[in-house]
Amino acid sequence: MPNAALSFSEGSILVHNASLRSLLREAYSAQQIHDIRALLVEKGTLEFPVFENGLFPAAALDAPSGATAPYRFVWLRDNVYIAYSHYVNGQVESAVKNVRTLAAYFMKHRQRFTDVITGTSDAADPMQRPHVRFEGTRLEEVDQKWAHAQNDALGYFLWLLCKLAAEGAMTLDEPLRALIDLFVKYFSAVSFWEDEDSGHWEEVRKINASSIGVVTGALRELTRLTGVVSDERRVNELCERGEGALRTILPAECTQADPKQSRPYDAALLFLIYPMDVVDRQSADAIIANVVTHLRREIGVCRYLGDSYWAADYKSHFHSGDDRTRDFSDDMAARDSILRPGQEAQWCIFDPILSAIHGARYRQSGDASDLRRQTFYLNRSLAHITEDFRCPELYYLEGGQYVTGDHVPLLWTQANLWVALSHLEHAVRT
Repeated sequence: MPNAALSFSEGSILVHNASLRSLLREAYSAQQIHDIRALLVEKGTLEFPVFENGLFPAAALDAPSGATAPYRFVWLRDNVYIAYSHYVNGQVESAVKNVRTLAAYFMKHRQRFTDVITGTSDAADPMQRPHVRFEGTRLEEVDQKWAHAQNDALGYFLWLLCKLAAEGAMTLDEPLRALIDLFVKYFSAVSFWEDEDSGHWEEVRKINASSIGVVTGALRELTRLTGVVSDERRVNELCERGEGALRTILPAECTQADPKQSRPYDAALLFLIYPMDVVDRQSADAIIANVVTHLRREIGVCRYLGDSYWAADYKSHFHSGDDRTRDFSDDMAARDSILRPGQEAQWCIFDPILSAIHGARYRQSGDASDLRRQTFYLNRSLAHITEDFRCPELYYLEGGQYVTGDHVPLLWTQANLWVALSHLEHAVRT
């Protein structure tokens, strides 16, 4: 259980690591941030297990039990965030190696794209779409039912590939250009701006603003490059389609009439503010307000209201690691039945993003209130770290007490924390 709460002007924070508790401040000097970073490096908090080809598992490879076994696969979305964190922290070669290997995976399985584009396969079947979770050492698909209809995951890859190329970190040879062209044609073929996909949380299919926004952001990043795709006009048209859809949906995640699809608040929308930078200030303010008002909790941030993944006493309902992380996209009722109102799991991946958002605003405004919020959310991020200096996926209720879920450390949490720490370090130095 956490130590007693620390009080800050923006609110109280429950800190789970006693050593870090003594280091948290309302405001930091450069030396104080350096000391925190040094402690985390010493304790291995920011170490990322990596395969020889540069890809990252979702969770630690040395887990003491089989609980995290499914998380040894490579998730496309997680890998992009981890690679991006390396890029932000100056480890450009690691980011480029990761992206090139992801590209090799898609080239190996390019038929998934071409079959959807030509109509040979049925895009309504998620198993016939490009697979976004796979075996990372051999770049092989996993023969297991999964909610692969995830436009956001594909969009993240295209975004980081184009960003690295636009900023001179890597060059685009002819195979990479052809792959980018294939992605553009694929997004057009599935009509991403109105496509029902399983989105960030790999659940029931619906028209997700967070997915539309990521693809739109990726296509906008692509427009920074010239002479890459065969039809640049199509790219601009697709951007306009995505932006138009966002205007009709935001600040909600989904506005479809079906109660199983409609969702007014979802923390995945934060990613459209950072790192995607694809929404205007008014929409961003509304998204942040919704998250803070409806989803922020004492420890972390809920993904959305009614989220039953790692609901209270989750392990007593789903006994094995495989069962806890299985594909629920076609059977949400089985999991939703265990949720008690207000007892959603509290995730650790969002507070660092909120810190980065306010950090970006501080760089533009110089407003002390932005720096104060940036610091507050970094403190909340540091407060998630366990007593043994690891970054959890989430905290959930077990026997009436908040404890970590199985996936500790989750590399996506580490990555976001590393990014937020870098941004605050920059802020206090300038």
